[in-house]
Formats: sequence, C-alpha cells, structure tokens
Amino acid sequence: MLIRRFATIACTILAAFAVVAAHAHHGWGDYDASKPLTLTGTIVESKYENPHATIRLKTADKTWFAWLAPVTRMEGRGMNGDMVKVGATVTLIGYPSSSKKDELRVERIIVNGKPTELR
Repeated sequence: MLIRRFATIACTILAAFAVVAAHAHHGWGDYDASKPLTLTGTIVESKYENPHATIRLKTADKTWFAWLAPVTRMEGRGMNGDMVKVGATVTLIGYPSSSKKDELRVERIIVNGKPTELR
C-alpha cells in the first residue's frame, strides 16, 4: 500500500514537471506569423547552445533578441557557431513577438549570401 501511494505521488510530480517544462520551452503562439520581418544587421551577442541558439542583432534602428533553432538542427543544415559569432553580418527572416517589442522568432537566416531554413 505504501509503495503504491509513493508511486502515485512520484508519477504525479513527474507529470507536473513535464507539463511545466513543455510550456516553458515553447510558446511560439506569441509570435505573429501574419507580420513577417526581414532584418539585416550585426550580431552583438551570440549563444550557440541548446535548447535554442540565440543572438542579439543590431540593426540601423534598434537591437533585436532573436530565437534561432536548436544547435543540432542548425548543424544538420550546414550551420555552425562561427557563422553566428559576434561581429558577423546576417539577415534574419522571422516573426515578431506580440508581447516583447524587440524579439523575433527566426524562420530563416542568411549568412554570407547562403539562406538556411531553421524551422
């Protein structure tokens, strides 16, 4: 009886963590796919790590925070960390956040004239 109760509690806790993790990891519904943006600028910050690579892109009028793809997906499509390092000039095509005015979910990145699909 005690083992069964412990197992039930453990499963409930694990299920709750899974729901919280899934909700925290993705929330792409907050990005407006009806308003695609194309931004060109210089990378001023780069984090090439999982669960998603991110960059800060300085354009002519402001600095954007951009969510890229997971590192494994980017590498599988021919990208590496050197291609999104600080100082690189890139073009991003993606969707702006509805709640964060300077945030973008990137669908495609163009580095040295070569486009890479990220989604």
